[in-house]
Amino acid sequence: MKLLDLFKKGSKTPENTSSEKVPDTADLRIASGIRVEVTAPDGRLLFVAKLMNLHQNTAELHQYSEATLPQETEPVHVHIRGYNDHERKAIYMEGTICPRPNHIWQVEDLCVTRSGNDRAFFRLSTDIEATATTFSGFSAGEKPCRLLNISVGGACIGSEFKYYKDDKFLLKVRLLEDRPPSAMFCQVLRIIEKEDAKFEYGCRFLEMTEDVENKITQNIFAFQRQKRRNS
Repeated sequence: MKLLDLFKKGSKTPENTSSEKVPDTADLRIASGIRVEVTAPDGRLLFVAKLMNLHQNTAELHQYSEATLPQETEPVHVHIRGYNDHERKAIYMEGTICPRPNHIWQVEDLCVTRSGNDRAFFRLSTDIEATATTFSGFSAGEKPCRLLNISVGGACIGSEFKYYKDDKFLLKVRLLEDRPPSAMFCQVLRIIEKEDAKFEYGCRFLEMTEDVENKITQNIFAFQRQKRRNS
């Protein structure tokens, strides 16, 4: 089976099932220069890049992370999503990419499929041991938790300890045994109380530098590759 045939499968994704009206080209213009995630139609994260040199329905993707696509691949239809911090708007796009030298991908037939106020980040399911450390209040200290999923922008953890909306803590987790632990400063945004007296917390990362974001992205890619090898 050809590589292109693999990417044609499972083309129905949340990005193109929305009943919202397709935005006009203004949404495409505000996507220029933002950090984006490029995914296959089946939802697999392919690489992270910066959307550059936008002209009508063409652009370039300047690759940040390692790519799971070989450079010699034929053109592939992909989903592209990013978040414009200034406009506070998530942009969901589609297009066809083909490789260029120096880790650049040419995008053709680029179009916006949806936009909204949600933060657009790929989330990787994990379910591994982690710790959450708070620095004030009666429950200050390091507590065990489970990292349920992670993205460049945030994470979801499971814990038997009670936190409240807007609480902040330091999340530490070792995504891969051969790499040092990652440490992210988090703020609780959502709380789900489970039937077994445990909680799930949807958190966003705070005070993230570009260097830290890049390291998290690399670890997410490496963890994803390891999961595929073990499956």
